[in-house]
Amino acid sequence: MPVRAVWMRGVLPVSAGLLLMVTLAPPAGQAPATVHRTTDWTATTSGMPVRFGVVSPAAPGSLRAATAARPLLRAGARPSGAGALRVRFGPGPGVYGVGQPLTAHLSHPVPQSDRRARAAVEQGLRVTSVPDAGGSWHWVDAQTLHFRPSSFWPAHAVITAHSVLDGVKITDTLYSGRSKALRISTGDRIEAVTDIARFSMTVYRNGQAVRRIAVTTGKEGYRTRTGIKVVLEKQPAVRMKGDSIGIPEDSPDAYDLDVRHAVRVTWSGEYLHAAPWSADAHGRQNVSHGCTGMSTEDAAWLYRTLAPGDVIRVLNGPGPHMDAFSNGYGDWNLSWSRWRAGSALPPPPAAEHAPASAAPRMAPLL
Repeated sequence: MPVRAVWMRGVLPVSAGLLLMVTLAPPAGQAPATVHRTTDWTATTSGMPVRFGVVSPAAPGSLRAATAARPLLRAGARPSGAGALRVRFGPGPGVYGVGQPLTAHLSHPVPQSDRRARAAVEQGLRVTSVPDAGGSWHWVDAQTLHFRPSSFWPAHAVITAHSVLDGVKITDTLYSGRSKALRISTGDRIEAVTDIARFSMTVYRNGQAVRRIAVTTGKEGYRTRTGIKVVLEKQPAVRMKGDSIGIPEDSPDAYDLDVRHAVRVTWSGEYLHAAPWSADAHGRQNVSHGCTGMSTEDAAWLYRTLAPGDVIRVLNGPGPHMDAFSNGYGDWNLSWSRWRAGSALPPPPAAEHAPASAAPRMAPLL
């Protein structure tokens, strides 16, 4: 769409002149298009050339900004000796549960103290979903970002992540290079909810309870973490030894077990799995070393039902709360306001928080 004029509606008061929103005036008879700070603007310095990309007009009734086809402001050729920032998106192509966060690993650190540089990075890391779910990046550390919506992803969504930062100046010594895009999709909305106080797990598919399972969770000294977790991986058989979690071999609590139908939810070794050796405790008593145990039949069914990214919620227990980032995907344990506080960008316009056509989605209970 040819551009006739630009009106700048707002400017973020930083030295780099970071643009927040512009409206493009099209030829007569065509709908105007709006570009917000969440699309293609990046910081520039005086004297740097400005190049506009093609912009599509907003769809009728859309509450979100139209997205430009390429970066609007670029820095030109990378100076000799400057680093090339590249991005590796995760988790990798495939079908995931609705709780799967996206990740972006940067080849070079961008320090927390350089908020302008972090904002430039975020602006260039684009995430779209069909149906639209919105969302925000959150800086986990200087080289890692996670992206999630305010609620879980819609079921059967298609989600893409890509970078439009190629050639953009991030800092005086760091310019962005090309990065490979990622496309994933979500399956049914699966959530397994364990009520520790009732020694019971209820599995929901698309909001409907489909199975109740008698379980045992962590005993005193080995309490199962509460909060929201996400399935990391599945293993048909795992050898579990007490010394892997610091239990001496001569301790009364020592164990060495061949475990079937293991669904991993933390990197430290918490699983949902078959536990036939504790059958008398299922539905009655918590006797495990932190895992959630159940009958072999139930564990086999759960193993077939769950996939990476599915939601595991643990309620009503005395154990520690699941950490957001250090031990798997605990991202959903942060409220949306705390999650947004981990972004270097200002909040988007209110209309961008909830697209009018968004389908109802399962939300974390915080």
